[in-house]
Amino acid sequence: MSTKLDIFSDPVCPWCYIGKARLERALEQRPDHPLIIEWHPFMLNPTMPPEGMDRREYLQAKFGPPDEVVRVHLPIVQACEELGLPLELEKMERNPSTLNAHRLIHWAGLEGHQNAVVSALFRANFAEGRDIGDRDTLLDIAERTGMDRAVTARLLDSDADADDIRARDADIRARGLQGVPAFILGRQYVLNGAQPVDTWLNILDQLAAA
Repeated sequence: MSTKLDIFSDPVCPWCYIGKARLERALEQRPDHPLIIEWHPFMLNPTMPPEGMDRREYLQAKFGPPDEVVRVHLPIVQACEELGLPLELEKMERNPSTLNAHRLIHWAGLEGHQNAVVSALFRANFAEGRDIGDRDTLLDIAERTGMDRAVTARLLDSDADADDIRARDADIRARGLQGVPAFILGRQYVLNGAQPVDTWLNILDQLAAA
């Protein structure tokens, strides 16, 4: 019997990047797992202007002086090193709006490409330092993951599903979600944060035993 796993995340959230990798390490060890995964929008910066902003200015405004920025990033760097995940912080020049990235994830879900697009967005942002608020970057990701570039371009150039993404983001906040990643298992059990691989293995083993 399959079990739904709803994941709320933002492709600029480093702990979402780490949380996805930890989950996938567990799924690799349990290839017969019953999970059906769906990704949902949560914007860390819902008021970010469409063009984004300079990352250094954003970090300074949010965390303060450089020493504090380094302190905040240290556990992220360590977690990525433990997983062998590429992390190129020095290449990240812009902090983007992720509204269009979430629209792309939504469309990818309709076409069965959702996980591939989420992976590509994380890779573009954290491993390649690309601006995932940029139209051409999003089109490259769409094309690379099997979506139609021309169709995606027309959608991005319209307001299609933008209000829906904003409404879904607002709804989950109103229901109490304050940060991501968040995982809802079987529409009942909520796990907040980037869960360890062993936690997921335990969950998968319990599902198999049930």
